[in-house]
Amino acid sequence: MQVEARGLAPRPMPRFPVAVVLADRGGGPEPSPRTAGAHWPSLGRLANLRLGPGAFSIWLQLRGETRVEAREGRFALAAGEWLALACDSAPALDAGPHGITLGVVLPVAPGGRGCELLPGRGRMIARDLRVALRLWRKGRSASVRGGEVAARAQCAMLQHLASQQRELERGIARCPGRSMRRKRQILGRLQRARLFLEGHRDRVVRLTELAELTSFSSWYLSKTFHGLYDESPQAASVRLRLERACELLARTDEAIGEIGAACGFDNSCSFARAFRARFRTTASAWREAARGGASGGVPGG
Repeated sequence: MQVEARGLAPRPMPRFPVAVVLADRGGGPEPSPRTAGAHWPSLGRLANLRLGPGAFSIWLQLRGETRVEAREGRFALAAGEWLALACDSAPALDAGPHGITLGVVLPVAPGGRGCELLPGRGRMIARDLRVALRLWRKGRSASVRGGEVAARAQCAMLQHLASQQRELERGIARCPGRSMRRKRQILGRLQRARLFLEGHRDRVVRLTELAELTSFSSWYLSKTFHGLYDESPQAASVRLRLERACELLARTDEAIGEIGAACGFDNSCSFARAFRARFRTTASAWREAARGGASGGVPGG
């Protein structure tokens, strides 16, 4: 099955020695994941793409920015970042004016085992991104021929992507379960919960929402989440929302109260208390220091 959008054309990419086939401006495909073999979509130039449920998907950002909206929330992919989403995430992607995004969509057979990759988000160094681009091009070309050639190309790409998840893989040992398969399953669900918190940094996330997403009880989710990430889901939510507040303080001129509200705090007082408890300074002082060059990023807590 072809997944290209109408009006496809090769476009050169700065800093990369090869061309990539991109979805044209103004519209993108909605590839069906329910056929055998991987799909290799791409988009750029203000294109959009929507993927239905039933496939695990991985998205790589070559340059610019692409916004992704999925069941786990909203994400902005910057150059070098990757995002892996579970089979029922149903992501919708919108590329920015300079955004170039590559995808690998892996169908999951009904009742069959899913992809061995884990849901999550990370960043590739430039060398690994170039390797991913080369493997993606080979995979897309091989998918036309099918058979063993396509299977080998898909395997090579998945091995490279798995190498980017080694840090996540270490968490398997900390997950409960009698078998490795059960431990990996639990880690995958907890990774989705973590992504959900990252994708909803604009509001308070209820524990029941995470429990529904992961199919765990609230008690079991809270216990296993803390055992894996050394913080509770509630504490992780507050930390992520405060980190977003720091980003807004550094790059916008919005009033501090408005920033607090945009990060899910009920009022200015609750935001001020949480900010001082985390960073041991006020939001005003942090903004002044950040714009004066004294802070290169989110301060440590």
